[in-house]
Amino acid sequence: MSTSTSVELQTMVRPTDEGHTLATWNASSPPDTAALAMDDEAQETRHEFSLPPVDGGKDAWLFLAACFLLEALVWGFPFAFGIFQDYYQTHEPFRGSDNIAVIGTCAMGIMYLDAPLIMGLMRMYPRVSRWAPVTGLLIMCVALGLSSLSQTVTHLVLSQGILFAVGGSICYCPCIQYMDEWFVKRKGFAFGVMWSGTGLGGFSIPMLLEMLLSRYGFRTTLRVWAVALFLLTIPLVYFIKPRLPPSATTNIKPFQIGFMFKTTFLIYQAGNVLQSLGFFLPGIYLPLYARASLGAGSLTAATTVLAVNVASVFGCLAMGTLIDKLHVTTCILISTLGAMVGIFLFWGLATNLPVLYVFCVVYGLFAGSYSSTYPGIMRQLSLPSQSAEGGQVGTSFDPIMIFGFLAAGRGVGNVISGPLSEALIRGMPWQGEAAFGYGSGYGPLIAFTGITAGLGGASYLFKRVGWM
Repeated sequence: MSTSTSVELQTMVRPTDEGHTLATWNASSPPDTAALAMDDEAQETRHEFSLPPVDGGKDAWLFLAACFLLEALVWGFPFAFGIFQDYYQTHEPFRGSDNIAVIGTCAMGIMYLDAPLIMGLMRMYPRVSRWAPVTGLLIMCVALGLSSLSQTVTHLVLSQGILFAVGGSICYCPCIQYMDEWFVKRKGFAFGVMWSGTGLGGFSIPMLLEMLLSRYGFRTTLRVWAVALFLLTIPLVYFIKPRLPPSATTNIKPFQIGFMFKTTFLIYQAGNVLQSLGFFLPGIYLPLYARASLGAGSLTAATTVLAVNVASVFGCLAMGTLIDKLHVTTCILISTLGAMVGIFLFWGLATNLPVLYVFCVVYGLFAGSYSSTYPGIMRQLSLPSQSAEGGQVGTSFDPIMIFGFLAAGRGVGNVISGPLSEALIRGMPWQGEAAFGYGSGYGPLIAFTGITAGLGGASYLFKRVGWM
């Protein structure tokens, strides 16, 4: 190549009308001069290659299917913790122990809380992140093995709670990162499909756990699940892969978090944290409530969690479709109103199992779909602001990091809700002093869950008054 023209070749990735991405060589000098200056060797270097299409195609659907199943396996286990909660409180060596609920809130909460850090590191080291699903899977299996050796609740918190959560985050975060590459126009739908996997796992896994716990105890149950988790997850790892080459994402600044100080994000995050303070409580306490207040048997009590999780599958799918078409605050309002009706009307007034099951379905449909509004928040905050003349001003932010901090906010509420929930039901307040479910001893828990669900929809009101 001639040194007198100082031609500099750069790789540029651009979308095409067919939904593919082409990588082409572009010269920094004027096109005519660059073309004349190129020698034969540079002409041979000139090339273009095609990447798999977005929003469809075999690779995209296989990736989404693998994410759906991985979601079910990784998140379905901690979401089914209500089964372990019931078992631990009624069997040795943990019978009567305090802070059992902390195990479940740690397992879910930490998976949310460490999302910004793990996603940021994966953005910094995109080549290494390809191995994250395998690494996280191994950590989860080790955590379950150690849990089976536990003698105290503290041991369970450290293994089944914290260590499992760290492994789960490492295994799962690439799904979020790569989803942003595989789906663009149908991003909300894709996230909804993936997140509905939690409901599937929360339906099937508790049934298996209930059977194993009743027959073999918690030690064998945890070991069996560790083996099953490995065998079911390892084939999925091949399909959890990026669409773009690592070089295409090296210019992303992962820890550019200026969006955290924007009023819009703060309002969304406040509603997100407040909603999560109560969101996880029914999944933990419904089996106990059904047994203690309505006289349900073990299997019937466990079915309450199953009903919530099955309904959330359809809720996530529906909300994922709506978020691609409606404003995010409208979708949040739908989730909020449905959850409040379910909590205050059906759970609060429940005096028999059929009414409680109605609550489980309504709650799963509406409250379970709240996090499926995240793609709308990511889309709104990741775009640069528009000037009065219609031009773009400000900075565009990485939507993956926006998701990471939304997930962390959900984790804050989740972790706090564990000890807070135990305080709410300590001494069975309101028992015999209020009517229906409110007088069962779980009344403050029901009211708290309903109030936090309502506060989760505050962004709709703030938008209406012009604060967003």
